[in-house]
Amino acid sequence: MIVNRTVHVLVALPSLFLASVAPAQAASSQMTAYEAQLGQCIREAAAGRTWLERTLWGLRDQEAGWIGAEVLNTNGSHDLGPLQINSSWVPKLAALIGRPASDIRFWLVNDPCFNVQAARWIFLSGLSVTGDYWKAVGVYHSPTAWRQRRYVLSVSRHLERRFGARVFSAASTAAQR
Repeated sequence: MIVNRTVHVLVALPSLFLASVAPAQAASSQMTAYEAQLGQCIREAAAGRTWLERTLWGLRDQEAGWIGAEVLNTNGSHDLGPLQINSSWVPKLAALIGRPASDIRFWLVNDPCFNVQAARWIFLSGLSVTGDYWKAVGVYHSPTAWRQRRYVLSVSRHLERRFGARVFSAASTAAQR
């Protein structure tokens, strides 16, 4: 009788394995489509500027958000959507665009291209104010200097992982145009 149970278990295991693989493959396919959509949003936001496209990918890889994300921070604010735009930016973006804050928040959470465009604006505003690329990357994350330094290190590692050690070299950038 013990042999009979073992045979049933051994026969059932492949079925269980196959049943668990199908949802994983579907999820992987959805993730690939999502990343492709996000990639298109990033390309559009960069408008042909390779350095900006790479920067947005670095920020995205660091933030690792998703459509629908509303991540609560310890200070009561939320990080929203794929590039985790902090909710403290909502009033400023609402004033800039002339739309209600509720619309801005909804779009940041649910519209990947709006989220990427907001990230672009935040980063480029930081670059305009600081005049320094890496300082602007840090300012994207936090107004606090020690948090900026930690964030810059992490984003630079993500950039190197995605684009290689010579991520912003002249030859590398020219080849990507």
